[in-house]
Amino acid sequence: MMQPGTHIGTLTEQSLHAELKRWLAKPGDAMEQRVDGYQIDIVRGKTLIEIQTANFGALKTKLGRLLEKHKVVLVHPIALNKWIVRQNKRGKQLSRRKSPKHGRIENLFDELLYIPHLAAHPNFSCMAVFTHQEEVWQDDGHGSWRRKHWSIADRRLLEVSGSHRFRNLKDYLRLIPKELQSPFTHKQLADAMGIPVWQSTRVSYCLRKMGALESVGKQGQALLLEKVGMV
Repeated sequence: MMQPGTHIGTLTEQSLHAELKRWLAKPGDAMEQRVDGYQIDIVRGKTLIEIQTANFGALKTKLGRLLEKHKVVLVHPIALNKWIVRQNKRGKQLSRRKSPKHGRIENLFDELLYIPHLAAHPNFSCMAVFTHQEEVWQDDGHGSWRRKHWSIADRRLLEVSGSHRFRNLKDYLRLIPKELQSPFTHKQLADAMGIPVWQSTRVSYCLRKMGALESVGKQGQALLLEKVGMV
């Protein structure tokens, strides 16, 4: 059942989430609606669109229940380029620099590994949105030790440079280069995709849980993997 949203939480959501919502919106969309007891970012006809910038694990229960009756598109931004903006406690900008890190589509699996069983659901699809972002760090002493206790106060969308939609298992498997011969190891998968082995392991884990890959033995201590025949 759908009810008008109360917009609870919109004042505290990060700028990136709100700006992606505006970027995605089309005429006729209903924004911030309650469906089956859950707040939904965008309702487009019979399709529910949810924007999640991080922490897919927090959506397990919500998605599991919504997918029983609704088609759900989960939208996740991947920062191709990111600028770090440092502010003092009062919000005055101190510096701005470009991060050396660059996101790529495989980063989607860093989040999908928390919900691979749901990613294979016929009512589920996922959209990676490639962005340029600003990340605002504030010198408040409450942040992670990795940032020397600077907090991430906000994330801002600067530009969207494209998107990629995954509707089914075949769409995910297209990320595996055609020239990679089966069966293959995680190292061979990493080399073919141009990513670290730890990341190819995450890709493999998700695809195996989704039923797109299977383990067919070992080569020494390394698992041998191949695409499931029905896919």
